[in-house]
Amino acid sequence: MIETYSVLLIDIISVIVSYALSLYIRFRVIHYEDYPKQFHLMVGAYLVVLCLLYSLFLDANLNFFYRGWYQEFYYTVRYTFILTVGLVLVLYLTQQSYAFSRLIYGIFGVLNSLITYAAHMLFKKIIWKYYRTSSNSEKLLVVTQNATADEVVRNLIKGKEWYYDITAVAIYDEERKGLEVQGVPVVASGKDLYEVVVQMTVDEVFICLPATPIAEIRIMVEKFEEMGLVCHYNVDLFSRVNPNTYVQKMAGYSVISFALRTMDSRRMLIKRMIDVLGALVGLLLTAVITPFVAIAIKLDSPGPVFFSQPRIGKNGRRFKIWKFRSMYTDAEERKKELAAQNEIKGLMFKMEDDPRITRVGRFLRKTSIDETPQFLNILMGDMSLVGTRPPTEDEFEKYNGYYRRRMSITPGLTGMWQVSGRSDIQDFEEIVKLDLEYIDNWSLGLDVKILFMTVFAVLGRKGSK
Repeated sequence: MIETYSVLLIDIISVIVSYALSLYIRFRVIHYEDYPKQFHLMVGAYLVVLCLLYSLFLDANLNFFYRGWYQEFYYTVRYTFILTVGLVLVLYLTQQSYAFSRLIYGIFGVLNSLITYAAHMLFKKIIWKYYRTSSNSEKLLVVTQNATADEVVRNLIKGKEWYYDITAVAIYDEERKGLEVQGVPVVASGKDLYEVVVQMTVDEVFICLPATPIAEIRIMVEKFEEMGLVCHYNVDLFSRVNPNTYVQKMAGYSVISFALRTMDSRRMLIKRMIDVLGALVGLLLTAVITPFVAIAIKLDSPGPVFFSQPRIGKNGRRFKIWKFRSMYTDAEERKKELAAQNEIKGLMFKMEDDPRITRVGRFLRKTSIDETPQFLNILMGDMSLVGTRPPTEDEFEKYNGYYRRRMSITPGLTGMWQVSGRSDIQDFEEIVKLDLEYIDNWSLGLDVKILFMTVFAVLGRKGSK
């Protein structure tokens, strides 16, 4: 998604800048004269459309991150040449070429080649230097045997894939925990592999175990799938019936990748755009109500206006969630005393008459106003408008592989179980079931449906206690 849409956006911006500079040089530097601005705006639009068509039909940015300095220059010059020739043909066919300065063709060709090339190389450098080690990159766990560990990790590190960060290694046939392979820490062996992975920040698993029986590999893949992780198995041939199994190249290895559910990148981009738009609107509303909420909180009980707490996000990522404070400041300390009165069966804590909640806090919770600061988490990308609710760290520490799969997507402000009764549900297993139902059946339409149901649930205060 980044490779396709980001590079296309860079190309469009480069075209616009190059054409604007070409006009300035031709009509202000070389020879000062007035020129038909409306006509040249239309020509600029032609160039943008040609850029889109080139990218769409010629797969111009295919293998973008694999191209070196010289290759990139060749592709950039070729692209600019085709763009310029295309413009000549368009102006000729529309009988507008007589009104266009021939000099602009040459100026634009040189400028667009240089600007696009510089932008491409800068973008590659940023992606390689910052994205691969950022929290947004895919965190990769390598599961291999001692004899092949160094070679496998070395090849994965040298591979030109830009999207993953190798964060850990598991040596399946020996105990080497605490050591390193090519600078990557060894975190597990075959004996404690699954228990360790449940608590890790990991998105994908690369498996290279040529000496391990296929039946054992199949169990391993199924366990990782249950956690919501994508598995890449280094094989030449592996038979498995799964619509979300696909063959691909990874650092020179032939792998078959497994996933219970794959999300279409274009729809995920739209989902993120909706999140950003919704977060901006939500933050505007939050800014309006904050002075009034802050005064009420301060008058009701001593302590800060906002409450923050570490939570678990997508595939084990830690982030700090924000809320308006609805409890007394010693709420976390008193939670242990009230553990026996928990009204939810399983790995969550809920009390209808929780003594830790302030008077103002009860109103904030009934109206869901206490959660509006989370629009900041959504804007930052830690959360989404719709998803699964993020657990606390102590809850997550008790998760098994089945429970962990509910964290295989970005957590949300609202979700399936919130609009299905919220606090009326008394069993954590039912919450997990609803969350996994959402993950397995996700669509943009389902998100819109849940958002509308959330509005009606909040207005009707359904299940909110």
